[in-house]
Amino acid sequence: MADRPITYREALSSALREEMRRDERVFIMGEEVGVWGGTYAVTRGFLEEFGAKRVRDTPISEMAIVGAAVGAAMYGVRPIAELMTINFAFVAMDAIVNSMAKVRYMFNGQYTVPMVIRTTTGGGKQLGATHSHAPEPIFAHFPGYYVAVPGTAYDAKGMLKASIRDDNPVMFVEHSTMLQRRSEVPDDEDFVLPIGKGDIKREGSDVTIVTYQKGLEYSLIAADELAKDGIEAEIVDLRWLRPLDIDIVIESFKKTNRCVVVEESLPMYNVGAEIAAQIQLHAFDYMDAPVQRVAAMDIPLPYAGKIEAMALPSPEKIIAAVKEVV
Repeated sequence: MADRPITYREALSSALREEMRRDERVFIMGEEVGVWGGTYAVTRGFLEEFGAKRVRDTPISEMAIVGAAVGAAMYGVRPIAELMTINFAFVAMDAIVNSMAKVRYMFNGQYTVPMVIRTTTGGGKQLGATHSHAPEPIFAHFPGYYVAVPGTAYDAKGMLKASIRDDNPVMFVEHSTMLQRRSEVPDDEDFVLPIGKGDIKREGSDVTIVTYQKGLEYSLIAADELAKDGIEAEIVDLRWLRPLDIDIVIESFKKTNRCVVVEESLPMYNVGAEIAAQIQLHAFDYMDAPVQRVAAMDIPLPYAGKIEAMALPSPEKIIAAVKEVV
């Protein structure tokens, strides 16, 4: 079927609606997902189409939402639990790390937990330090579930559908500032993308930029500017933090011999550190310069808009890092 340009938000909504129509075991639960239509309007109209049994408004308790979803998944249905933002996932850490991630292992495979946690991440909206985290690497630290970080509408739809269909739990992390971004998306109810596979978003020969989500947007802008100076950047979009597709990174690095990792997370113990370690382990002999990292500043994000922007990654920071390694 033909592709059509839709927004990131529309891609998420389309994926959810198609999977709910496809499988009656799929249902949605979370704060304001029903009557209000979701914090970011992704589930608008779902209550009217699917009814209150399959679109469930919940109390304001992330621990209860995730805990109930784990129990429901063990029972045999396929819940999609929406957390308003990833900042509130910290409240549900025990249910995520000690229940969702461990049930299949603790019960020797007698139970599966086919559930998805949908949540949003990132700064840039002047929501203050406690509502502007980008802690995806924290969640990717724990084995037992997948962590998805789509950076385009195309990826968002294909990855969400794959997540809903999989028998393993998935932490599906969206970016709140990217909901209106458009890209071509197949108009196909069976369009899914493989779990754990990255993607080359731009071909290049001089430097590999490894990134995901909001970092992808910044990196594409930076790459166009770098090309004006004769520097061709290859952009590797990880798409998943767990499983991590390190093969696509190493393959690109062996071609370019230089790497910059871009992410919105804080600089300590982040994805960039893992990528740098993997490159030196698997491709040390190809390394012509140290791996550079572009991340948020190591501070709680400020509220003031211009100062907040200074603390976050930007195309200008990426350009500077690339020019340092080349």
